[in-house]
Amino acid sequence: MSFDVPSDRRYLESHEYLTDDDPHRVGITEFAQDELGDVVFVELPDEGDELSAGEEFGVVESIKAVSDLYLPVTAEVTAINEDLFDRPELVNEDPYGDGWMLEVEPAGDADDLLSADEYDDQIQ
Repeated sequence: MSFDVPSDRRYLESHEYLTDDDPHRVGITEFAQDELGDVVFVELPDEGDELSAGEEFGVVESIKAVSDLYLPVTAEVTAINEDLFDRPELVNEDPYGDGWMLEVEPAGDADDLLSADEYDDQIQ
């Protein structure tokens, strides 16, 4: 199966993404949501939280598993997608669009994250 891996973002090996454009959004990849199955709950940090690259920022729970979420870059959380509290299935339906999780203001660079091609190679 082939998964969509947009080139306008960078990726963690743990399947989170960070968009290149402002506002910088964080979410999980199409591959990750497919592996999880139907998402039933999402736990996110508070606006204003300052988190380090690689730090756990929340949890996504599906009918199959509970998975920790990791921040791709050191950043301040500027917004959370509150729609996910009532409609966690947005993560499955549109992980790169309406299923985003956080908006962040990066304090570091994303140079050590995977490019779309590198991430695509990892999940093949």
